Amino acid sequence: MKLLTANFLACAVKGCKASASSYPLHFKDAELELQELDYQPVFLQNIMPRIDWEGLRMIANELGFPRLPDTKPEGDTLNDETTLRDLHRLLLETHVVEGKLCCGNCGHEYMIKEGIANFLLPSHLV
Repeated sequence: MKLLTANFLACAVKGCKASASSYPLHFKDAELELQELDYQPVFLQNIMPRIDWEGLRMIANELGFPRLPDTKPEGDTLNDETTLRDLHRLLLETHVVEGKLCCGNCGHEYMIKEGIANFLLPSHLV
């Protein structure tokens, strides 16, 4: 699971839909792997407006990445080669292979096995 994907996920438990603490989901016992990909600056420039920067900063901090800037890169900053390469490595090349995603509201844990998160809920949580 790429870190980019985690930026778009919230808890699927019915009672969590209205809670702000159900997003972002927090990684627990995460095993990270770096998988090199071809550099895609245009993709990054187009996806950045959709990224929740505060959520990404929180996830990156929890996983031990260097602190991201307080403000989302926009405008000329998104044309900076170093910034784009750093974002590419973080968002597209960093994968969570094993671990859990945990809801900050209800505490439900979604298992990640072989890079795939299981979002199927038990019937009592649907």
